[in-house]
Amino acid sequence: MSSPFSVIAIVLGGLSFLLFPVVFGPVAIILAVIAKKKEESLANVALTVGILGAVFGMIIGAIVGASLLS
Repeated sequence: MSSPFSVIAIVLGGLSFLLFPVVFGPVAIILAVIAKKKEESLANVALTVGILGAVFGMIIGAIVGASLLS
């Protein structure tokens, strides 16, 4: 059983740790929810990676942004 939505969501969730968490994080979460509705096997992993990528990416971005401004 292939899991295209899950795989794309995992990749975007991973990217959101370092690049554009405000964009890649929500897209990863949306794709993971679609994967969950399609009952893909990696949907739970994709949802976890998407949420963690978005949250920690924004935290890391805030820390780096604050350090650059001070």
